[in-house]
Amino acid sequence: MSAPATTAVSPSSRLAFLGVFGAGLLCLTALGATMPVLPRYVTGSLGAGNVAVGITIGAFAIGAVAARPFAGRVADARGRRIVLVSGAAVMAVAGALLFVPMGVLGLVGARLVVGVGEALVFTAGATWVVDLAPPGRRAQSIGLFGLAVWTGLSLGTVAGEGLYALNGFGAVWAFAALAPVVAALITMRLPEPPRPLAEPSSARAELVPRVALRPGIALALASAGYATMASFVVLHLAETGAGGGAAVFTTFTAAVVGARLIGGRLPDRVGARPCAIAAGIAEATGLALVAVASSPVVALAGALFMGVGFSLLYPALALLVVDGIEENRRGAALGTFTAFFDIGLGLGAPLAGAVAALAGLPAAFAAAALLSIVGVFVTRTGGVSATVATPSPMPRPLLRRAPDSRF
Repeated sequence: MSAPATTAVSPSSRLAFLGVFGAGLLCLTALGATMPVLPRYVTGSLGAGNVAVGITIGAFAIGAVAARPFAGRVADARGRRIVLVSGAAVMAVAGALLFVPMGVLGLVGARLVVGVGEALVFTAGATWVVDLAPPGRRAQSIGLFGLAVWTGLSLGTVAGEGLYALNGFGAVWAFAALAPVVAALITMRLPEPPRPLAEPSSARAELVPRVALRPGIALALASAGYATMASFVVLHLAETGAGGGAAVFTTFTAAVVGARLIGGRLPDRVGARPCAIAAGIAEATGLALVAVASSPVVALAGALFMGVGFSLLYPALALLVVDGIEENRRGAALGTFTAFFDIGLGLGAPLAGAVAALAGLPAAFAAAALLSIVGVFVTRTGGVSATVATPSPMPRPLLRRAPDSRF
């Protein structure tokens, strides 16, 4: 186990982290800005129906899932900065494509492109912040960078509504194209830490890193619970008479952010696997409480439990991946791991809807709680050691510096 003395963060690393976080925040804000207005554009300007809305929104996840493992492998081979800059550029192109009048098919294409861009941005950014963090603060760095997603999507929703009210769809599309350009410009000036060269024997090993599979499956099962909460909590609580669905979901999101800020170092301090197990149990408990809630108090308690559990689960599982892989394959492993989140999100909502249609909304939340428990067992039986690849045994002469490490 690493000595606890390796937890200090240098000022240059802290500044670089802020730059990577800012770039991710801008890109995710651009993505979030389109979310509240796309359904109106599809059903209004394009004259299509709700099925077209679902296909358009869902196309993003397809592009993201396909691109994440590839993004990680390129980040390992070519560096984090070039992948993040490329991802921001792709997102800017996707925003510009929204101006092209190509109907629903063109809009679906733009959403596929933005999914690819977001995959490049997030995978490179998450790997980059791990590179910057000392071993004793890796989970905290991953968790804090993840807040760029939550904050960006939240701010983006507000920005999208405001821009639409100000000057219609064109203002939203312009923001979606320009904000990633600013992110790319910021990223181009950030110092990239040295990265180890791949050993010849492992350069082409494992197209899908095995170390990412069990944590990834656990993450997919947990994200199915998030999809259930996001899609059906308002309807469920209205149906039971408890009410306050919007407040319950707000409590959930506040708990996610609060747990990351306050307890972000727990996986580093108590261990990735114990923290992931406890977080999975907390999420399952929260979903079960929401399932049986007949009053706002019980529902709010469930949202709190679930938010804390869901918040800490991602960095804990990611730490299992990071500490179980060589440094020169870290991007590929994280890219594969994060793809499971999209898979769970994409399949979770339809699965919850099917269960609700057959047995009611409480059963959908109960099923999501059961999936979270299955995820706990997947995590518990995993064989990844938290010290497999920390630190990398690669000698210092194999380190390659980025061409430009200046601000």
